Amino acid sequence: MPHLTAMGQGYFCFLFENCRLLAFGVLTALLSVFGQTFYIGLFNPQIRETFDLAHSELGLIYGFATLTSAVLLPWLGGRYDRSDQRLFLTGTALLLALGCLMLGLAWSAATLFVALFLLRLGGQGLMTHIAMTTMAQRFHAGRGKAVSVAAMGLPLAEAVFPATVIALMAWLEWRHIWLGGATLLLGFLPVLIWLVGGKREVADSVQEVFRQPVRDFTRREVVRDWRFTLLIPSMVAPAFVVTIAFFHQIPLAEAKGWSTELVASGMVLFALGHMVGLVAAGPLVDRFGGSRLFVPSLWPLCGSMLVLTLFESVWAALLWPALLGLGQGLVATALTPLLAERYGLTHLGAIRAMLHGLMIVSTAVGPLLIGGLMDAGVDAGALTAGLAIGVLAAILMAWIGLSVGNKSC
Repeated sequence: MPHLTAMGQGYFCFLFENCRLLAFGVLTALLSVFGQTFYIGLFNPQIRETFDLAHSELGLIYGFATLTSAVLLPWLGGRYDRSDQRLFLTGTALLLALGCLMLGLAWSAATLFVALFLLRLGGQGLMTHIAMTTMAQRFHAGRGKAVSVAAMGLPLAEAVFPATVIALMAWLEWRHIWLGGATLLLGFLPVLIWLVGGKREVADSVQEVFRQPVRDFTRREVVRDWRFTLLIPSMVAPAFVVTIAFFHQIPLAEAKGWSTELVASGMVLFALGHMVGLVAAGPLVDRFGGSRLFVPSLWPLCGSMLVLTLFESVWAALLWPALLGLGQGLVATALTPLLAERYGLTHLGAIRAMLHGLMIVSTAVGPLLIGGLMDAGVDAGALTAGLAIGVLAAILMAWIGLSVGNKSC
């Protein structure tokens, strides 16, 4: 108990001493909401009605916009390592605001595509990338806690923005809400610039924290490292599984006989599990390192799919999303410190941008793949069992990749 009390006091001292930079991470992640699927999806009916699109047509436009943004993200994200953080942040915020503005004024399917492309690139892509990369580069022993605190911006957005949008739709036209989003981004931009400060203070060395030799790998060297190849499936798996679970949650629930109300209750537990994972993982990463925590953090994802496959009781409808959220929070906290520990800080932005691009590709491909299998008559239980086996295989590959020393390529 005294040990837990001391940990709690240390956590709050860390928050107080670094409140300005941590607030930057949280706010940047929160403002990425305008490019996140759950937020854009709130306007799905209005967009389809306005542009006379079928579900499949809107899905195709959205998926292509997402894939296009994923292609550009590694190149743009890699420039963050060599750019003035304030200028890069300004350009990203303006890009995202332009996307909001274009969606609010869109007059054709072509302009809709451009708007969605800008939103996905600026929001889910670059704003999230800036938040996580900045935390990893600007903190030493507190890197795990810093990443976990910044990552809380997204579940905070999940809790605040949907209810706000639903309330605003009662008396505002949907386009006006997007125009308001552009105004909000421009209004917060000076705050973000002040919070991030004017000097890029990259940590001197990872050795000070983890006491192991490490050098700065370039992105090309990382791509040629077979250990990284083994890690890719496990790094992409959380985004792939969570996107599929959200996109097809109703058909999966109907196969179990679960009501829509029960599904909604489960999503509340997903958010709670996500927050628990973020809060718990920060101190654990700082104590044991992202490399040691990463593989265990994947087990709740596998457990979630197993529960969804094997059980039909009410408790299973509540447990599987809670486990999914827990795994999401744990992995989100451990991943960036893992990259810093294995490959250094100098090119971290380029390496993380490449990986983030792969994650975005998986979020575009996953729903289409599972939807096609469902249309072909594949049983929902077989699909979730396949996901569980896939996560288990990714865990095994990650364990092999991390169990071998990270020497020069």
